[in-house]
Amino acid sequence: MPPPAAPLIPAPKDWPRWWLQQVLILVLVTVGITALLMLVFRQRLLPTLTYTFFITLCCSVCTQSLRILLARLLRRDGGEWPGWPLMMLSLVLGTGLGYSLGNEIANAVTGYNEAGLHNTSLRRALTIMAISLLPGLALTVFFLNRQRLAAAEARAQTMQRQVAETQLALLQSQLEPHMLFNTLANLRVLISMDAARAQQMLDHLIAFLRATLTASRAARHSLKDEFGRLADYLALMQVRMGARLRPELELPAALETLPVPPLLLQPLVENAIKHGLEPHVGGGLLRVQAHVDGDTLRLRVEDDGRGLAAPASPRGAPATPGTGFGTQQVRERLAVCYGDAAQFLLLPRDGGGTRAEIRIPLAALAGTDSQAKTC
Repeated sequence: MPPPAAPLIPAPKDWPRWWLQQVLILVLVTVGITALLMLVFRQRLLPTLTYTFFITLCCSVCTQSLRILLARLLRRDGGEWPGWPLMMLSLVLGTGLGYSLGNEIANAVTGYNEAGLHNTSLRRALTIMAISLLPGLALTVFFLNRQRLAAAEARAQTMQRQVAETQLALLQSQLEPHMLFNTLANLRVLISMDAARAQQMLDHLIAFLRATLTASRAARHSLKDEFGRLADYLALMQVRMGARLRPELELPAALETLPVPPLLLQPLVENAIKHGLEPHVGGGLLRVQAHVDGDTLRLRVEDDGRGLAAPASPRGAPATPGTGFGTQQVRERLAVCYGDAAQFLLLPRDGGGTRAEIRIPLAALAGTDSQAKTC
């Protein structure tokens, strides 16, 4: 199978590395052939090095020029690999032309008059061609295999990213109905208690869902948008809970543009209200904070409500705190987006209540970490 198409000319950012690679190859081939000729034929260092350098340089330039020309003329995809038949033609013609040209340049530099392919015996010319073709053929096989390996790795990364994106979309599709059902359940309770407030809550709910469900279609949005959606949701919950819910949102201006997955904090806020503040007679404080500690972003949702008392499972047995839908959603989304780089903690809060905290390295948020590419 031929390797995939690759650019004929490297991108500008890759020029230094590309030129360094070409120089290193030229030096290594020149030194290797010179050492072999000196060892086998007892030739002198300086003339042998001069002829080897110019012949190697000219063979490389001629072969690569022919390869690029054939690829441009005969390949529709713009790739630099013309196929083995045309590559062998490039090697044979490029080596012949390169040897003759390099030999003449070396003659001019050294003052010697070494015979070229055009003015020597057929047997000697064929021997020279066979020997000269070996380095070019070996380098062709080496770079072809390396390109195939790089293409295979790129395909594997693409498939891995597609799997992660699919998994993330699935998690997102689970999160949105869960949020909606929780909100509708709150609305149902309020309808039987206070119809006017229920109408007010319904108006808030329509506006909240319109903004939230539209924003959640993006792969990531800013922390400012994340806190904005939380403010809308908490305003909605205050219609129902009144003074029992005291929300505080703390987002420094310097962190507003940091990108995060949409609705990342939403399940934690819902849990804090449902499991922490609603069962608490007096309600309480719900604080959402964002701050940077060293090179890590910390997102914290805490309440001074009931705390981490184990809730009852449907079968009556106590369930382990932090294993419900909301916290599991957060853990899975962090794993998909950032791998092992991000952390999620669920701890008792000093003074009573619960603290949920997400820790994400700033490098991952900025997109320099490969694990953040799917998020």
